[in-house]
Amino acid sequence: MVSLAEKMAANMDASVFSKATDLKKRLLFTVLALIVFRLGTFIPLPGIDSRVLAEIFARHSNGILGMFNMFSGGALERMTIFALNIMPYISASIILQLGQSIVPSLAALKKEGEAGHRKMMHYTKLLTVLITIVQGYGIAVGLMSLANADGSSAVVIAPYTFIFSTIISLTGGTMFIVWLGEQITSRGVGNGSSLIITVGIIANIPSAIAQTLELGRIGSMSPLVILGLFVMSIALVFIILKVEMAQRRILVQYPKRQVGLRMTSAESSHLPLKVNPTGVIPPIFASALLLLPITIANIWSNNGPEWVQTLSRYLSHGQPLYLALYAFLIVFFAFFYTAVVVNPEETAENLKKHGGFIAGIRPGKNTAEYLDYVVTRLTVLGAFYLAALCILPEILIAKLSVPFVLGGTTLLIVVQVTMDFITQVQSHLIAYQYEGLLKKASLVSKRKK
Repeated sequence: MVSLAEKMAANMDASVFSKATDLKKRLLFTVLALIVFRLGTFIPLPGIDSRVLAEIFARHSNGILGMFNMFSGGALERMTIFALNIMPYISASIILQLGQSIVPSLAALKKEGEAGHRKMMHYTKLLTVLITIVQGYGIAVGLMSLANADGSSAVVIAPYTFIFSTIISLTGGTMFIVWLGEQITSRGVGNGSSLIITVGIIANIPSAIAQTLELGRIGSMSPLVILGLFVMSIALVFIILKVEMAQRRILVQYPKRQVGLRMTSAESSHLPLKVNPTGVIPPIFASALLLLPITIANIWSNNGPEWVQTLSRYLSHGQPLYLALYAFLIVFFAFFYTAVVVNPEETAENLKKHGGFIAGIRPGKNTAEYLDYVVTRLTVLGAFYLAALCILPEILIAKLSVPFVLGGTTLLIVVQVTMDFITQVQSHLIAYQYEGLLKKASLVSKRKK
C-alpha cells in the first residue's frame, strides 16, 4: 500500500522546490559549510616537510593510514589540521553508546530525555578531546620516528615544539569539525557528521578514477578489466540500494479501545526491521582492528625478526588468512552491534504498554522471543551481505592495485548518506506542501464565513 507521504513525494514538481525558501537556505548553508571543511583539509601542520611526508606515506598507504586518509578526504596524506577528521568524535560516540549497555549511570541518561541527551553530548565531546590528544601525540611521535629512503625526516622543527603544536592543531581542527557537523545538522540538511565523511570520500573519487585509468595507460591493467571494475561498482551500488531499503515488516494489531465516551475502531500497523540495522559500523571496526597490526608489521618487516616478516606476508591484502579474518570480524561486529542497537525486550514492552500485539503471539515475553528470533535471522543475512560486499573489493585492491575509495565500505557509506540526504529533502518538501494546503484551507473557510 502506498502511503500518503509517498504519494505526495511522487507528485512534487519544480514549482514546490522554487517556493521552499527555507529549504534553499538550508541547502546553501550545507554547501558553504562543506566548502569550509574542504578548505581546512589543505592547511598543513607546522613543521612538516611535505616532500618527505609524501614519500613516507606512499610506502605505508596500503595499511590503516590509507583507510583513514580515505575518510579524511586526503587530509591525512597532506598532514593538515583536519588530518583526524571527525573519526575521534565517532569513536567517542560508539564507546559511550556501548557503555550505555554496561554502565548503569550512562543507561539512566536515556530516561532523562533532552537533559540526558545534552549530558551524553557533553561526555562525548570530552572523550573526543581525550582521544584526539592521544592520537595527536601518537601521530607526532610516529612522524618523528619515520624517514624516507635517504634518511631525511618529515619533521623540520624541534621535537617538543612539534609534539605540542601537533596536539593543539589536531585537537582544534577536530573540535571545529565536530562543531561544523552540529551546525549542518541543526541549520542545514542531513546528518553533519555523515556528510563530512562522505564529502571526504567523494573528494578522492576523481583521483582514484585517474589512478585506475593510469594503470590502464601504462599497461598494468587491461581496458577490459577497467570496464569490468566500473560495471562492478555500479552493480554494487544497485545491490546496496536494494538491501538498505529492504525491510521485514511485522504486522502489529491494536484492539478496539474506549476513549472517553467514544469507541475507537481496531487498527493495524507495521513494525519495520531493517536487514542491515548496523550500517557501516561492522566494516569500519573490522578494518581498524585488522589493519592496525598489519601496518605495524609492515613498518617492522624490513628490520624486524623473521616471524614479523612471515606475519606481514600472510596478512597482506588478498591472502586467504587476511580475507578469512576480515570476514569473521565483520560478521562478529554485525551481531555484536545489532545486540546493542536493537532491544527486543524493550520493543515488546512498548507494544504491550500501548495495547499492541503481534497476531498469534502473546504480548510480553513471547513477543520478545519472537522479535529476537526474527532479528537474529535478519542479522545473519545482513552480516553475510556486509562480508561479501567488503571481501570482493579487497581482492581487487590486492590483485589489481585498486584504490581504497572504490571499496565496498566507501560505496556503502556514500549510498547510505545519499539516501538519508534525499529523504530529508523530501521531508522538507512534504512539510512545505502541508503548510501550503493548510493556508489554502484557512482562506477557503474565511471566505465561506
